[in-house]
Order: sequence, then C-alpha cells, then structure tokens
Amino acid sequence: MESQIAKAIHLQFQPVALLWSDEKPEGAMQFSPGKWGCVMWLAVHAAKGKPAVADKQTFGCVGGGVGLGFGNQYKNFPGGEEGFCYFLSSGNADRPGGAVLAEQIKPFMTKESHDNFLHGERYIKSPELVSRFVQTLPIMDIPAAYVVFKPLSDVDPAKEKPQTIIFFAKPDQLSALVVLANYGRGDNENVMIPHAAGCQTIGIYPYREAGSARPRAVVGLTDLSARVYVRKQLGSENFMTFAAPFALFTEMEQNVHGSFLTRHTWQSLLAEPD
Repeated sequence: MESQIAKAIHLQFQPVALLWSDEKPEGAMQFSPGKWGCVMWLAVHAAKGKPAVADKQTFGCVGGGVGLGFGNQYKNFPGGEEGFCYFLSSGNADRPGGAVLAEQIKPFMTKESHDNFLHGERYIKSPELVSRFVQTLPIMDIPAAYVVFKPLSDVDPAKEKPQTIIFFAKPDQLSALVVLANYGRGDNENVMIPHAAGCQTIGIYPYREAGSARPRAVVGLTDLSARVYVRKQLGSENFMTFAAPFALFTEMEQNVHGSFLTRHTWQSLLAEPD
C-alpha cells in the first residue's frame, strides 16, 4: 500500500501501519518475555522497513502494555498502581514500604530507573493527580493477541485493515499533516496532543478516536523519556509522531490532489534545507 501523503511531504521514514492480529508476522522483531523495552522502538523498526510485534507478555514496560491496549498494566507495576502513581510524580522513597521495595527490585533495574522509582519522574505534580490521569486514559483490552507494526508498503488492503497509520514527521511535515487533517472537515480541531506516553499516542488514543464519527489524529513524542529512547534510532531529535486512525488517513490521502501540497508555499518549504 502506497501513501500519496508520504510522497507529497517527502517523508524520511516509511509510514507505519499498526494492526491488531491473531497471527505474528514471520521474522518480526519482538521483545523477550519479561524484558524491558520501549514500544517506540518497535514503531521505529517498522518505519525503517521491517515488521515488529508485541503481545501481553512482550510489551516491554507497563506503560507500553497500557499504550498498546493490553489492559491496565499499571496494576502490575512494582507497588501496584499506587507505586506507579508515586513513580510518575514525587517518588516512592517516602511512601510506606517504598524504600524497602526499591531495594528488592534494585537488581532488576537500571541505575536511572531505580532512581526514578525512588525519587520520581516528576511528570505530574502529585500521586493523587497521577491517579486522576490514569482514570482519564482510554485503557482497553484489544480483541486480538498481537499488535503488529508494519511498513505501510507491506500492507495488503484487500487482506488487512490497519487500526492506525503513524508518521514520523519533522516540524514542517507535521504542520502539513495538521493542515491536511483539517482540510476537508469544515472545522479546525481535528488533531489533538494529549499528555501521554509515546506509545499511548500511537495506540489507545487513536484507537479511541477510531470509534468516533469524525476521528481526530493524535500528535505524539511529547513524552520526554520516549524522545530520549528513540533519538539514536531516528538519527535526529527533530521528529514527532502523527497517528491517524485509518478512516482519517484514507480521507487525508484522498485530499492530497489539488490541495496546498501542490502549491508554492509548501513547495518553498520543501526547498528549504533541514
């Protein structure tokens, strides 16, 4: 399956199709069960031309399990959901039992992750606000065994329908994608940027949008940790993600011809050096 959008905006990496499946693609990259990994690495792997996959045992981290649609994996975080709420905010060092738990799990963590467990990532002000944050997430259990990431060029639309199409876009390209998402709608709020993990902005948030009559796209990689994890894989710090539910992607594809993408303003931006 080819993308007219990718051609028009001169995308560096292939668009990535995220699919739900009960079959695992042959040769797909997959984390080992119980081993830590960032889901965004799977998406980048597909953007570079090779498939990747995750299931309920191989989603890399609890946030990744939530982000891909494998239920509320925060309950399985050390110290349970409460431990996660402290981890994302002020840390577990002063929480009753937190320091003892930190020592027990220290052999299984990196120095940085152990420090974050004790003293917090500080992405949300308080554990109570993290609890509210978790409650607002569109957590779900997908009706399939696997989440598959594929280069869009490998997708056969006669046999499979992606849930989401993911673009790794630089600022000018992201701007074009935002304009195109709104181009045929008659209003101006067809793209959202939630405060969420990188995997959640390519997974559960686009999943939720796909269920609406007018699905919106989701901009991601505002997750600072994910930006650190994927910088080397992308070869640049200038990428964001733009995840379009498949219905919106199809709409956008149909609107490329005759749009601003053929006009001089966009063409002048293409001519500018990176």
